[in-house]
Amino acid sequence: MTRVAVVGGAGYIGGDLIRILLGHPEVELVAATSRTLAGRRVDGAHPNLRGLTDLTFVEPDRLGRCDVLFTAVPHRESMGQLGRFAALTDLLIDLSGDFRLRDPEVFAAYYGVEHTAPGELASFTPGLPELHRKELIGADRISVPGCMATAAVLALHPAAVEGLVTGEVTVDARTGSSGSGVSAGAENLHAERSGALRVFAPHGHRHEAEIAQATGLPTRMTATGVEAVRGVQVLCRVALADGADERALRAAYRRHYADEPFVRVVAHKRGQYRYPEPKLLSGSNFCDVGFAVDPAARHALLIGALDNLVKGGGGGAVQSMNVRMGWPERTGLGFPGLHP
Repeated sequence: MTRVAVVGGAGYIGGDLIRILLGHPEVELVAATSRTLAGRRVDGAHPNLRGLTDLTFVEPDRLGRCDVLFTAVPHRESMGQLGRFAALTDLLIDLSGDFRLRDPEVFAAYYGVEHTAPGELASFTPGLPELHRKELIGADRISVPGCMATAAVLALHPAAVEGLVTGEVTVDARTGSSGSGVSAGAENLHAERSGALRVFAPHGHRHEAEIAQATGLPTRMTATGVEAVRGVQVLCRVALADGADERALRAAYRRHYADEPFVRVVAHKRGQYRYPEPKLLSGSNFCDVGFAVDPAARHALLIGALDNLVKGGGGGAVQSMNVRMGWPERTGLGFPGLHP
């Protein structure tokens, strides 16, 4: 049995990681850390896990060696502790933003600080199996992309790689309140968030750089907080290249995603759920992608949706682990979501 541990287990992504790992048949969850909740039961912070585990949180400094270590810590923390984390495990899977970008100057521009381990950026493989499955097989360090970046990259990838779009892409991202984390400030109180559509990043969101890096397309992104708790939906507006049309887009999506276990193409002519809808994906590791074409304007809207804590977080990390360890990708990730 593969021994796994979670650093930062008290947060929302840490909680979903623990939930998924407890149901994974190939692993044993041996530890979860929290500075503030050390000594307290894990199911106290995550009451949905009552009856599933007797684990208590441990201090990060008391963490022992394991086979796989997931680090779900705040941005800017992983890069300062990389040496310690790497010494504890054979496979390190980081869910922070510290090792997602390859260029330290781009990192500094988007995160507002200099990277403290720039020489290690290239040592991490992106934790997005749909684009990096071969590299993940031999990876010892994996960096899981951001939730909105994952949705946008998967929505854009088939069109970008086949040259069906041209020019700058504009990404309009919407995200639920859980994306702000368990320690979010007063602006995320229910009284402030309920009923609000808050544009919290009119420009320069850090996921913008990830999308540009992964797709090769110049990208501009806005991000809006919506009333939902879970879920991300991205609307990517693109100009169609010469010769590209709806038929070419549909064929490209089918070619790239026909055999993907967690990407579904949702672009229907009729029905209540014609396009990707995050409500249907709650708790699941699916990312639904779709498109709508305006032939007169030579533009298209490429759409992606996912659960930010699962495919955009803990589920994406476990999927990457499955690929790395040679297990079926769906292992531990079979939950299909809910309706209604």
